[in-house]
Amino acid sequence: MAAEIFTQRFPVDAADIDELGHVNNIVYLRYAQDIAIAHWRARATEEMVAGFVWVVNRHEVDYRAQLQLGDEVEVRTWVAHEPRGPMWPRFVDIYKIGSDKPAAQIKSNWCMLDAHTRKLKRVPLDLVQRFSS
Repeated sequence: MAAEIFTQRFPVDAADIDELGHVNNIVYLRYAQDIAIAHWRARATEEMVAGFVWVVNRHEVDYRAQLQLGDEVEVRTWVAHEPRGPMWPRFVDIYKIGSDKPAAQIKSNWCMLDAHTRKLKRVPLDLVQRFSS
């Protein structure tokens, strides 16, 4: 089974711009977090959303091109084929609309926790299947 690619678009707003005149690095991570949450909520059942929470223990970001005020971005995300216990790598590519090359590529290691105990929880197979196409 291949991982589904989940896509959203975001406008670049004035608040996203830093003193160098382009999108601040932290905004790329906000895009990555926002799309990860949206993807999770779009695929997980209500019981899953109530029973599990996700935290990040690592982000790796490769910045490839500048985004500027007025740009619109398409953010694409997918998860690794299989989680490793409670860890599930997630990938995010951020494109300026009209570009065929990503402006940034992000790999994040997300960790599943039980929502009530906050203890590590192995990613269940039925959840993995919801994120495959």
